[in-house]
Amino acid sequence: MWQKHKAILDYLNASGFSESFSALKNETQNEDFVSDPKAKYAGLLEKKWTSVIRLQKKIMDLENKANQMQDELNNAPVRKQTSSVDWIPRPPEKHDLTGHRNPITRVAFHPVYQILASASEDTTIKIWDYESGDFECTLKGHTKAVQDLSFDPKGNYLVSCSADLTIKVWDVNNEYKCIKTLYGHDHSVSSVAFLPSGDKIVSASRDKSIKIWEFASGYCTKTYTGHLEWVRSVVPSEDGRLLVTSSNDQTARLWDTQTGESKIELRGHEHVVECAIFVPNNAYQYIQELIGDESKSKDQGQPGRYVITGSRDKTIKVWDSSGQMLHTFIGHDNWVRGLVVHPSGKYLLSASDDKTIKIWDLKTGRCMKTLEAHDHFVTCISYCHISPVVATGSVDQTVKIWQCR
Repeated sequence: MWQKHKAILDYLNASGFSESFSALKNETQNEDFVSDPKAKYAGLLEKKWTSVIRLQKKIMDLENKANQMQDELNNAPVRKQTSSVDWIPRPPEKHDLTGHRNPITRVAFHPVYQILASASEDTTIKIWDYESGDFECTLKGHTKAVQDLSFDPKGNYLVSCSADLTIKVWDVNNEYKCIKTLYGHDHSVSSVAFLPSGDKIVSASRDKSIKIWEFASGYCTKTYTGHLEWVRSVVPSEDGRLLVTSSNDQTARLWDTQTGESKIELRGHEHVVECAIFVPNNAYQYIQELIGDESKSKDQGQPGRYVITGSRDKTIKVWDSSGQMLHTFIGHDNWVRGLVVHPSGKYLLSASDDKTIKIWDLKTGRCMKTLEAHDHFVTCISYCHISPVVATGSVDQTVKIWQCR
């Protein structure tokens, strides 16, 4: 308090208010006060007053800015809030994962944990935490390019295949130790997956064959032939009764897993068919609207009713299980390399050598959005079913994680 009194006395004395100065000296019992320009109280009152003025000016400026922003908000166009069901990947990418030394060939999300596995032509598999973007570990064992990988339905095992002619099984719960190596193909193994039951593995190869393997023993139990050239991909239906394969012979085929019979040949592409997937049941209604099918047939919920294929002819085609081509999506400027249906069933996502991801509305057939995804060919795409993220891999040696919103 005494310093405040002295600061006021100093101000009154310096300003020439002699009567006020004398009165305050008496009242504050500072009769012996003498102004000292070097003392702490010297000029203190003016400094505090100047600070108050500066603060007041800042407050007024901030109030003006707040009012302007409120006006902008009040006058902004109202946009309908997007339901999480309709969330799609949007730029920029959430994570850009680097570490592979050659092109990425496949990415796969773990069905339970926040884990992503990536396969590369550098002969390795890398495990990542897709939420944090952290690198976890590298799986080494293949001696040539790793072409494909897939987790089993429960997430206990990871299966991979390679140009070294082998299929390997890795134990997720035992530090990804390789517990099995399956031999039997005569050429590069291009695709591999677990059947939904988890007790069998299916593979496709450049040797033109598809093989079914018993997981427990590692033995090949069935070999399917019919394609005339390299079989690029194999995907099982949701119930495991059917397989869809794509091939360099410009066709896709549907197979019965019980009999090994090639049920239907899908012919219509003008170049190599890079990928083929089954349409999940929750997308059937949108496919039916796309093709103008008003019928409510009894097999509407049966898995394997519709197939979508992507080709080097730059097109994406929709087929029914009878082999009839229903629709063609046109828009990519280069090979179509990967396809995945949005978890809601409403949209189709495609990856292409034109370096983009395209998002298609399955109900209208229109391209809703194009993402400039990578600096080189986009080789693969995967949708996470436990978190709203998408992963892509590229010849640019990176894996990207895209947040959906």
